[in-house]
Amino acid sequence: MSLDSSDLSTLPKVEVGYDASQIEKLEGLEAVRKRPGMYIGPTDERGLHHCVFEVLDNSIDEHLAGYCSRIEVTIHVDGSISILDNGRGIPVEPHPKFKIPAVELVLTNLHAGGKFKQGVYKYSGGLHGVGAKCVNALSEWFKVEVFRDGKVYRMEFRRGKTSRPLEVVGKTQKRGTLITFKPDPEIFTTLDFKTEIIAKRLRELAFLNPGLEILLLDERTIDGSKPNTFRFFFKEGIVEFVSQFTQDLKPLCPKPIVIQKQKEDLILDCVLQYTEGYTEQIFCYTNGIPNPDGGSHLSGLKTALTRSINQYGKANNLFKEKDPPLSGEDVREGLVCILSLKHPNPSFESQTKVKLVSPEVEGLVASLVYEGMMNYLESNPQSARKIVEKALTAARAREAAKKAREAVRKTALSGGGLPGKLADCSVRNPQEAELFIVEGDSAGGSAKQGRNRQFQAILPIRGKLINVEKARLDKVLNNEEIQTIITAIGTGIGEGDGEGAFLLERLRYHKIILMTDADVDGSHIRTLLLTFFYRQMPELIHHGHIYIAQPPLYLIDKKKEEQYVQNDEELNRILLEQGVKNVELSIVGEHKVFCGEILLLLLSKLEKLSQFCKYLELHGVDFDLLLSKKDPQSGKLPEHIIRVWENNQEKLFFFFDDRELGRFAEENPDLLLFEAAGIENGASTVDASERHGADSKRRAAYVELFESPIMMKILDELAQLGFEIKSYRSKEHPLYRMVVKKGEKGEKLLDIFSIGQILDVVKENGREGVEIKRFKGLGEMNPKQLYETTMDPQKRKLLKVEIADAIEAEKIFITLMGEDVEPRKRFIEENALQVKNLDI
Repeated sequence: MSLDSSDLSTLPKVEVGYDASQIEKLEGLEAVRKRPGMYIGPTDERGLHHCVFEVLDNSIDEHLAGYCSRIEVTIHVDGSISILDNGRGIPVEPHPKFKIPAVELVLTNLHAGGKFKQGVYKYSGGLHGVGAKCVNALSEWFKVEVFRDGKVYRMEFRRGKTSRPLEVVGKTQKRGTLITFKPDPEIFTTLDFKTEIIAKRLRELAFLNPGLEILLLDERTIDGSKPNTFRFFFKEGIVEFVSQFTQDLKPLCPKPIVIQKQKEDLILDCVLQYTEGYTEQIFCYTNGIPNPDGGSHLSGLKTALTRSINQYGKANNLFKEKDPPLSGEDVREGLVCILSLKHPNPSFESQTKVKLVSPEVEGLVASLVYEGMMNYLESNPQSARKIVEKALTAARAREAAKKAREAVRKTALSGGGLPGKLADCSVRNPQEAELFIVEGDSAGGSAKQGRNRQFQAILPIRGKLINVEKARLDKVLNNEEIQTIITAIGTGIGEGDGEGAFLLERLRYHKIILMTDADVDGSHIRTLLLTFFYRQMPELIHHGHIYIAQPPLYLIDKKKEEQYVQNDEELNRILLEQGVKNVELSIVGEHKVFCGEILLLLLSKLEKLSQFCKYLELHGVDFDLLLSKKDPQSGKLPEHIIRVWENNQEKLFFFFDDRELGRFAEENPDLLLFEAAGIENGASTVDASERHGADSKRRAAYVELFESPIMMKILDELAQLGFEIKSYRSKEHPLYRMVVKKGEKGEKLLDIFSIGQILDVVKENGREGVEIKRFKGLGEMNPKQLYETTMDPQKRKLLKVEIADAIEAEKIFITLMGEDVEPRKRFIEENALQVKNLDI
């Protein structure tokens, strides 16, 4: 086909010159900042935690290379995070070619690092050479500390560019690397590290790396309590992983099946256990990196299992003539498996490494697993017979389920169409359509009346659904409510290629929204629905089609004006807004008065400051004392604190930078300041006598205040508002005065002795005349209210159901929804005191 100039006549012209000046080359890490999604994925909560895992992977690589036995992760109050390992430490000497320190090269240049040179890391998770340097580029600030060759080296960066060159700040006998960074608010949509997400990954890494000790400490405490500390250490690795995971699932074999083999440079660790459950749970890893989408190693595993179990059954006459042939789906029912692969040069589908695509792996894994499974089956005939019988039972149930789902499908197509209780929408484009699955006929009636009929469909369900965690698919399909949901959604259900099998393209609504009451019954129904979708239609969750409606949590009534409130944070904000309406605050001895919006802004900054002050108290540091050490010229607060104990007396030393700290360390070598382990080094003021020896005359604890810059910023902002912080603690004499105007009743004058008391008084004032009702039932709202608060796309809040941690999700469903009562009882006993807003 030819194309002449006339073919272009209808195309719009771009009125910009196109010459050499239009060609742009991004220097250094600018490309990462400009297109972060190419390197870490989305810049939401997932991308935020992916940054932690990228840095963590480097420490894991040191462990895989045989040099690291301990990793410590600390979440700081200011939103920064530290990762410390006792590996070899990033090289610091000048690079022979580029003439800059090697640590600077690997943290500021894409595709520079030890992963590219053969022999440095034989088995590495991070192969693209973009991990830590991408985190550096996407951080507001980034600090690296290297313990190597008897010295302590430090270097700092801001948004990927060097802000403080490499320098020696002290001496040490330990080795390793400490990286601390604060994610950049210009890049990320959230800056809140979730302890549970990080803890799950650390626990997982400890299982996958036998003998590796991992510590996690979260310093963020609002009420001044001790920081949360976790320790993960598993001597037997993934064997313990599987044993712990299956302990509540009634395993078929006395012990897990362990297949540990090596072929060429490929090392396979595969641990399996068959259980009485109905779902397969296979978790794949390559060089310690999770591959949730599987890949070539998963394909090899599945091939080997199907082949080995079929061959063993035939060879030992365990199949009868009427038995259906065993499919891969049958031989994996009830299977829990961890497949961990060490590969010297793996290929992944993307930088996020969710899928292994190395083509040679499939055949190698299939060969090794087949050999290992046949050896086990032949050596353990009793367990082998149970495994084959389990697969045969699954095959029979699969045949029954196939007939049942085809019957459901035919009913929808010819017998009566869509369910009678479904109030469908008029739009026929699934991308625009929404389905609300609503608890009960009462709320269903309100939803039908209040909805937008064009794109919102309503399906009320009555009573409790069948718990699919305890039943096979053929039993599930006999439940009337389940049949109704399947028919309404339109996709079909279950694997296979039959008429009623699941097919995502048939989905009738791209938003399926679960809308239940905010009480115990509503929570139970929502959990049953989630269990159904997670077990029988997981593709709907993986593709982001399942949502949970967020009805308001509170109803506030003030002077017959009602307002719905979504959560505790919004309630707190409203109380502050109400509390400042008739309040004036002044500093004793000064004439300036704070009220209205200025007072509200002031209170928000005081709340942040109070969190930092409570954190300092945990370290035995008085905020007023720290404030007195503020540099009068620069306004800087000290960034390092040394607590020294000598003759039962404590002395505090404050330093503004690394050079001052280094000089003090050199002048006081007996304190061994840089020898402390990371979680003892700055994360808590523990007794350091073990480090110094019981007979030591002096001992010390070192606290690095990563929070100093943000505290300085808050103090500066308060000063700009005219509110100078001279003291934080309560005093004998009032520091502030508050006037509360009572209308016709006059005024109320209050003396306030500390900053924290200001917040308490304003909130208490905001509660006066306000009735706060805990909101529970959807049926309590009329159709208009239900639409405005919960269904209106312009105002509502929806939670998208996602699987952040597949292993933890499996454990939760097994514990809470499984047949065994004891794990559920244990879970309730351990978590009862953490429950909030319990309605019974």
